[in-house]
Amino acid sequence: MEADLLRRAARLLGDARRVVVLTGAGVSAESGVPTFRDALTGLWARFDAQRLATAEAFHADPDLVWGWYEWRRARVARAEPNPGHRAIAAIQTRVLDCTVITQNVDDLHERAGTRAPIHLHGSLFTPRCTAVPAHPATFGDTSGGPGQPHEGSRVPPPRCASCTALVRPGVVWFGEPLPETALTAAVEAAVACDLLLTVGTAGVVYPAAEIPQVAARSGATVIQVNPQPTPLDPVCAINLRGTAAQVLPALVAAAWGETDES
Repeated sequence: MEADLLRRAARLLGDARRVVVLTGAGVSAESGVPTFRDALTGLWARFDAQRLATAEAFHADPDLVWGWYEWRRARVARAEPNPGHRAIAAIQTRVLDCTVITQNVDDLHERAGTRAPIHLHGSLFTPRCTAVPAHPATFGDTSGGPGQPHEGSRVPPPRCASCTALVRPGVVWFGEPLPETALTAAVEAAVACDLLLTVGTAGVVYPAAEIPQVAARSGATVIQVNPQPTPLDPVCAINLRGTAAQVLPALVAAAWGETDES
């Protein structure tokens, strides 16, 4: 990461009045959360993650799919927000109009102090009824004990308390549209912002990858934080090479002379 690029990015961030932060899997990977396409273990090792993440897979074997998602949720519950998450929360406290949009299905932004992040791909912590998505659903702790999902067991999904239909993970599966409310809010924020910070995303999953391009077309400055080049590089005014946990605390410190990392 070049010092002059960091200083330029810090000046732009410090002067911005409407900021959008878009995050991807790279941010949570630094907290030890496996990315979606990491190798599966135990019972699920013989499956392709992309084949498990479908409505068809859930209807064919709900215990298998629910067990996998409960394993993922238990892994997230044991993880902690990293300095990148905390720096994003610090940006939100310093910029009056700051929207955080995430492609991640964990709750690490919330636990780091970010207010009302937009979850484009849903959340592991908001399950919903398969028959009536508006029905609320709750579930207990599955993080330990014999036969729990971290051992690779099938876990029967709970039933909706309102209509007894199966409860499904509250994530967006392949072949499903993004939640309309979340996508609309994300696009509106991108159109209105004067600076968009894209962090830890490869920029290949659409429509999320379109959001930095929407911001750029609307006149915003786009700054990217990523260890490697991505398809978003040409859209960005500045590309900061490094991870979120490495770059973002330094960016906050350079923009405002302090950091909330502690």
